[in-house]
Order: sequence, then C-alpha cells, then structure tokens
Amino acid sequence: MEQQEPRAKVLVVDDNEQNRALAQATLEDEGYEVVLAATGEEGIRQFERHAPACVLLDVRMPGMDGFAVCARIRGLPGGEAAPILFLTALRDVDTFDGALRAGGDDFLTKPVRPAELLARVQTALRLRRLGAELREHVEVVRQQRDALMRLQLQKEQLTAFVVHDLKNPVSSMDLHAQFLLRDRALSEPARDSARHIREQARSLLRLIYNLLDISKSEEGRLAPERARVDLRALVLEVLAALEIGASAEGLALKEAVEAPAVLADPDLLRRAIENLVENAIHHAPAGTAVTVSAARAGAAVEIRVADAGPGVPAEMRARIFERFVQLGGGEQAAHRAGRGLGLTFCKMAVEAHGGRIWVEDNAPGAVFCMRFPDDT
Repeated sequence: MEQQEPRAKVLVVDDNEQNRALAQATLEDEGYEVVLAATGEEGIRQFERHAPACVLLDVRMPGMDGFAVCARIRGLPGGEAAPILFLTALRDVDTFDGALRAGGDDFLTKPVRPAELLARVQTALRLRRLGAELREHVEVVRQQRDALMRLQLQKEQLTAFVVHDLKNPVSSMDLHAQFLLRDRALSEPARDSARHIREQARSLLRLIYNLLDISKSEEGRLAPERARVDLRALVLEVLAALEIGASAEGLALKEAVEAPAVLADPDLLRRAIENLVENAIHHAPAGTAVTVSAARAGAAVEIRVADAGPGVPAEMRARIFERFVQLGGGEQAAHRAGRGLGLTFCKMAVEAHGGRIWVEDNAPGAVFCMRFPDDT
C-alpha cells in the first residue's frame, strides 16, 4: 500500500465495539495512529484533544448522531479542513443527502471492507494536501461522484419497493392456480394450464426472493436459521415442483442423494437447489437428464447439480456467480445466458452458511457444486 504522512491520526467514532476494532486494526496495520470514541460527545472531545487528520463517523448513535457531530466538528479549529467519512448501514437516499448536508466528504455503507476503508482514508488525506487549483477540479469530480451515488441509491430503493410490492400479486397468482387445481370438474387441458401458471408464479417468486436476499447479504443481514434438513425429501420436493418445466423441455430429473441430512437453513437451501436445477433445465438439451446428488465429504455435505448442456468455460467459472454475468460470444453464450441473479443468490446463501460453491466440467455439461459445513 502507498505510504501516507507518518503517523497521521484518524478519529473513529462508532458506538459498535466491533466496528471500532475493525477500523483500528485496518488503519494501524498501515501506520496510522487511531483515536477511538464510542459516542458523539466523546468524539467531539477527542477531536479537540488530538486534532486528527481524518474522521470516520458513524451515522446512527445513541444521543448525538453523526450528522450533529459532523456539524459541531466543522465549527472547531481545524474542523473545516479535516475530511469526514460517514459510515452507515442505512443505504438510502435520505441518509446520503443528510451526510452531504452535514458536511461529509465521503459515504461508506456497512459492512465496510477493510481494503475499501483504507483506500477511502488514503484518498481523503491525499486530497487534503492538494493545492487550491487542483482542489477545484476535485470538487467538480466529487459532485459528479455524489450525483452518481445518489442515482444508484435511488435505483436500489426503487428496486426494493418494486420487489416488495410484487410479492403479493405473484403469491395470489399461485394461490388461484392451486384453487383451480382442486376443482375436480376442471378439464385436463385447463388443469395443465393451471399447473404451468403455478410453475411460472413459483419461478417469479424465486426471483423476487433472490433479489431480497441479495440485498440482505450486501447489508450483512442474511443470517441462516439452521436446522436438520432431510436432504432426500427436500430434493424430491424440488424435483416434483420443477417436473412440469423439465418435461416441457424433454428432460428427465433424477436424484442420487446419499447424505441423509444436513444442518442448514431449510428455506435458503431449498431455493439454492431450486435455482441450480432451474438453471440446469434452462441449459440442458432435450433428451438428457438433470441430476441432483448429495454425499458427505468429510465434515461437510456436498450437493451437486449436473446437466449435459454446453458447460461453463474454465476462465468464466469464478465470475459466473457475479450479478448479471453472461458468457462471451458463440454458442455457449446463446445457451448459458440467463437473468444472472439465481447463481448470485446461491453463492451468497452458501457463503452465509460458511460453505463454498463452484463449477466443474461434466464433459459435456456443467456440475454446480455446493459444500455445506456439517460436523455433527
């Protein structure tokens, strides 16, 4: 990392002890002197006592919040020039606008990655030392950055509203399809249509819940509620729910579950398997099979979903789990292009359990593998 001015002081104001400890360890490893404060009032006293070169300031704190602390610091000797970086778990436009109005120089959302925190502090201190002319150019760039950040937060907020409001009508579609299927007088063609409606409604619900859980994971709020899950029963339920779509594509669904159970969140595990099987159905050629297998692997359980489709190139196997990633040109792109959220959800769900997910070659096809810790 680039060296900064020797022993530059950074004041960290946060009521959460773990957040203070993380910031302290990250910055001290790079040679900074860190001053800590657990409340807004204490932060002001520490600023007056130590005159730090930079301030990391939590937004939500008991008593005096971060906005009020920022305003007070700006009125202290040396406070006008000191960069103030707001830290918050509230990723919304109102909080962002409040940080700018209070006089903040930067805005980071929790959980903050150590590398990002360090880079932002280094940049803030570097900008502080620029001459007046360069500072004017920097201010223009900062305003452009703030406008882009605000636009991104507005898009995220709109997405959250839309996703939340979609749940009820899609759930209602599913319930009405179930109601139709209970009618014994319904003709077989109408019954098939009701089954397809239900299958597509369930697919939409998976997409909606994927979006919600991806947002939770990015905010550090995706916490699995673990229980003993009968794996074979769960896999059979998933395959039964997706049977109609598989049959329409001329595919067979098979299971080869050897592990009797796994300690996992039943809902997250179910949706992870559903996403992988749906992904395989979408890519497998007619006349082939999609197979879900599960077996113990030491102190873990490994679940594998295999298809005979075009496969995933070796150079793309790490990136395939990123949002909206599609393969490059050629035949594989035509077959391996998707919504780009199901695999992202799977990665976040597995990692929330402390496990990992990866792709192997099935020659032909792909095998998506999930490993869940299970040492009981």
